[in-house]
Amino acid sequence: QVQLVESGGGLVQPGGSLRLSCVASGSIDSISAMGWYRQAPGKERELVADITSGGTITYVNSVKGRFTISRDNAKNTIYLQMNSLKPEDTAVYYCSAVLGLRYWGQGTQVTVSS
Repeated sequence: QVQLVESGGGLVQPGGSLRLSCVASGSIDSISAMGWYRQAPGKERELVADITSGGTITYVNSVKGRFTISRDNAKNTIYLQMNSLKPEDTAVYYCSAVLGLRYWGQGTQVTVSS
């Protein structure tokens, strides 16, 4: 099993930036991929970005060029740097890890509003 704890959400104006962090603990050596998903009110949860253990990165088209996923293996942490934020980025952002099953963090709210 793995435990995931997110931080870094908040309220930001359009065009602003936030950085989300997710610390993993537990059976971290068995993680095959980690990533960020988001769920806006009334919508399904969607992939934002993920990174495999081999370093392959995937982004949803709507965030390409604005968001960057990265990881610090020494700290068992992944990050999501979000720039040029838009109101449509407003959602609860969830950290995810795959060890056969998919595990989820508790989520962190990101609100983009003036």
